[in-house]
Amino acid sequence: MTYLSEHNILIFLIQVFLLLGLSRVLGELFRIWKQPAITAEILAGILLGPTIFGRFLPALHSRIFPADIIQQGMLETVAWLGLLFFLMEAGLKMDFSSAWRHRGKALTIAVTDIIVPMAIAFTCSYLLPEQYLLNPGQRLIFSLFMATALTISAMPVTIRALADLNVAKTDIGFLIMSALSVNEIIGWMIFTLILGFFIQANVMLGKIIFTFSLAILFTVFCLTSGRRFADSVISHIRKRNMPEPGSSLTFVCLLGIFCGAVFQKIGINALLGFFIAGVVAGEARALPERTRQVIAQMVYAIFVPLFFARIGLEIDFLKNFNLFLVLFVTFIGISGKFFGAWLGVTFTDLPRVNRLSVAIAHIPGGSMEIVIGILAFKYSLISLPVLVAIVLGGVISSLILGPWLKHSLCGRKMVSALEFFSHRDIAPELKADSRDNAIRELCAHAAEQGNLPSADTLSNMVINREESMGTAIEEGIALPHARLSSLIRPLVVFGRAKSGIDWNSPDGKPAQFIFLILTPQEDDDIQVQILRIIARTMCDKATRESLLAASGQQGVWQVIQEAFTVHQVVRKRKYGL
Repeated sequence: MTYLSEHNILIFLIQVFLLLGLSRVLGELFRIWKQPAITAEILAGILLGPTIFGRFLPALHSRIFPADIIQQGMLETVAWLGLLFFLMEAGLKMDFSSAWRHRGKALTIAVTDIIVPMAIAFTCSYLLPEQYLLNPGQRLIFSLFMATALTISAMPVTIRALADLNVAKTDIGFLIMSALSVNEIIGWMIFTLILGFFIQANVMLGKIIFTFSLAILFTVFCLTSGRRFADSVISHIRKRNMPEPGSSLTFVCLLGIFCGAVFQKIGINALLGFFIAGVVAGEARALPERTRQVIAQMVYAIFVPLFFARIGLEIDFLKNFNLFLVLFVTFIGISGKFFGAWLGVTFTDLPRVNRLSVAIAHIPGGSMEIVIGILAFKYSLISLPVLVAIVLGGVISSLILGPWLKHSLCGRKMVSALEFFSHRDIAPELKADSRDNAIRELCAHAAEQGNLPSADTLSNMVINREESMGTAIEEGIALPHARLSSLIRPLVVFGRAKSGIDWNSPDGKPAQFIFLILTPQEDDDIQVQILRIIARTMCDKATRESLLAASGQQGVWQVIQEAFTVHQVVRKRKYGL
């Protein structure tokens, strides 16, 4: 029996301290620059690994990161836990039911964004010279892997970019996330099949078919009966007033471990099990948004940085850097996904103004691309230079997403949200004590304007939209909205709830500032613009405090006028208008 020595534990703690601390410091800098944290985490590993630290201070590097099997195993175990929980959290972000209900446009975009980039990447990878292949005899499986790696989009990176640009709660944001949900599930299923065929290459065909049949049956079971079971358990936890978010967090983690163990026993990598468990837990309507945020913070604050930092800790990026491969992976990955999504949008009835934004939102390979690369390298499907190219390609695509997406949104026509307000559309003291009642109360105000459906019809439309995807953002702000075919011009109704209304917001704060936004059915652009302007204006703490302190309808209206007028002036100066 092998025991850990005191020295092993000391070195392990030093390693975790350095990796986690440097990842956090660099992550904060990258957050300020509106860049994904994954770049900072990989950079931390590169700085502490053989690329920098090991090259210039080899003796000290070998003492802190010794080539000892036990020592390396300790860090690798934690890193793999990070990978497992990262996949679970990625599944947790998905709303598969909502994506399925809106499967027309979302499925069209997702399917083309799978087929087109896979065809492009497979063809180009198959034509690569033998010198770039680890085993020329496995050209077909190598090409299939590369096609999958360069097809899956990094949904977490896109979600962060949409949130930073204040469009995550819009209809176009919902469509993008729905399409990415389908893209990610299909992509992971394809990769698991390819990996399974490779691992079981010498196994009889009947055994392979039996293995994948079991995997598919268990996946279907999870997404049907398993989903209802998870929702029932979490509902029971809340009804019994068990400690939260700890109780739900424990259940979700146990669900991930169970599904991972089942898939591993079946003969499929446990990662798919954790991913499916995340999807199942994410489907539970009883799981509060605050608990989802706690799970995400736990995963991204501790586990994920150690996994991605360890990539740089093991690889000498300078020694294994190949400019051709980096350019190949970056260009094929970005162009294939961009063109695939663009083609999918053209097959839908989405306005032309949204095509560029939807296509750009699909380009990041980021974390998902890197995870697949690590797995492929572990199973000797690719060489170190190819892995380095995949890592750098994923980072590059993630880095350019934010600025490019922002540019596409700034190219839209500029509007003033203030012109769609009126002092008559202000409810300074909402009487409602629940989300649905608040929506009904605001819809009653809107229905008084004339040329609109009845208050009941309006409220049903808004509540249905709210059920598909919550519109609460942080700091007590909620943006319920709907699009109406009978509406000629947008209408915004504001309601203030000083005591707050539970809106299942990401930060757990009750909604105090509620903006009901009604826009014409055919005009996606105006809805995106209005939601972005309101979200940006209300992020100012002084504005929120002034709204809470304002007296009566006229006082609230005056604060709104001043706040949105200042915002409009700032935008005009920024864009030179």
